[in-house]
Amino acid sequence: MGKLFGTDGIRGKANKWPMIPEVALQVGRAVGHIFKNHRSRHKVLIGKDTRLSGYLLENAIASGLCSMGAEAIFVGPMPTPAIAFLTVDMRCDAGIVISASHNPYYDNGIKIFGSDGFKLSDELEEKIEDMVLNDTIASFRAEDEKIGKAYRIEDAPGRYVVHLKNTFPREENLEGIKIVLDCANGAAYKVAPSVFEELGAEVIKVGVSPNGLNINDGCGALYPENISRLVRDNHAHIGLALDGDADRLIVVDEKGRVVDGDQILALCAEEMQKEGALKGNTVVATVMSNMGLEKALAKMGLKLLRTKVGDRFVVEAMKENGYNLGGEQSGHIIFLDYATTGDGILAALQVLAIMKKRGRPLSELANLVEKYPQVLVNVKVKERIPKDEIAGLNELIARIEKELGDEGRVLIRPSGTEPKYRVMVEGQDEEKIKAYAEELAAHIRTKLS
Repeated sequence: MGKLFGTDGIRGKANKWPMIPEVALQVGRAVGHIFKNHRSRHKVLIGKDTRLSGYLLENAIASGLCSMGAEAIFVGPMPTPAIAFLTVDMRCDAGIVISASHNPYYDNGIKIFGSDGFKLSDELEEKIEDMVLNDTIASFRAEDEKIGKAYRIEDAPGRYVVHLKNTFPREENLEGIKIVLDCANGAAYKVAPSVFEELGAEVIKVGVSPNGLNINDGCGALYPENISRLVRDNHAHIGLALDGDADRLIVVDEKGRVVDGDQILALCAEEMQKEGALKGNTVVATVMSNMGLEKALAKMGLKLLRTKVGDRFVVEAMKENGYNLGGEQSGHIIFLDYATTGDGILAALQVLAIMKKRGRPLSELANLVEKYPQVLVNVKVKERIPKDEIAGLNELIARIEKELGDEGRVLIRPSGTEPKYRVMVEGQDEEKIKAYAEELAAHIRTKLS
């Protein structure tokens, strides 16, 4: 058995370690113990996406919670950001999401939120991991009348829909707007159409027929070409593609062109700056965000703060520095004034609000970022060692960065889950950066294969 938590909770193939009922039971017990409060009962919310394996994990987690005297509250299939919101809204002590986000149906995962709606710190994850792997809570079981209970609530979707609608300007609506919406056969298949329809939009829905096996299967944020075609065919104003747990968004303009997370960040930063709402005149993004975003923000007099890859690191930097807009190129967009994590539906509403306020099509609004070509190469190795310990690599990087100057950059990082290094080179000349990326990859291969 290895480490339990990765960069975004616990994840793996369903019914294989660690995504087995035995581990889920222990996770429930650990959460039930750690998040005890001074009330007679403590409550933990459990949500999931539409994967078949959600059933075998949610009941195991609930059993673990009840064994520690906690109440387990089921809300069924709901987006990850909905669980973060509802954990706070319902005054719960923690929230648990069973989802593998954009992964195929045969994977699953467990994410945990604290009572404040934020993902757990490394320290708390390590504490849970120790309890799960070493069974250090064997003597803490609840007894007699202190054993917990599990129950389902029915009004959770309505609460979340109202919350989302309240983030949209009260003086505006979506009447006259035609939207193509792809819910990836995932967690948002019910709530997302409701939000846009209740605001007055005409919604053409796809990816809203989950069967437990078709989540993210040729649909959703990983396949924006679907909504691109439908937007053009139906003369829609915008296309919105969510992933399986609806924490990320990819947009398509009325011409069928993809608008990614970097472009959404630039558009929203510009609007928030105009309204005096962008705290610290700074946007937070990861090292993977395109240099074009950095240049676009600089033209506006704004700064870009980069973090490690992963939306949790973006949120941590936002909280630490008091910033309120951040995200990832992949479509996790975080509006800290409204949410504690990335929320695809909320991000879509902010884009639509800008379109309504300015009365202009998205193709005219989302052209702020002039993207630099990026080349990505994955290098398989026998073992991962710290990058700085690979002989001659730092010298090679320094030479290439000097040749790229201010118009390019190099990023090399080890994979968090596989024996691989990820090499990224960015610059204006695509042929040149391809050659640089291959040179770097070949060097790593030679030293570590």
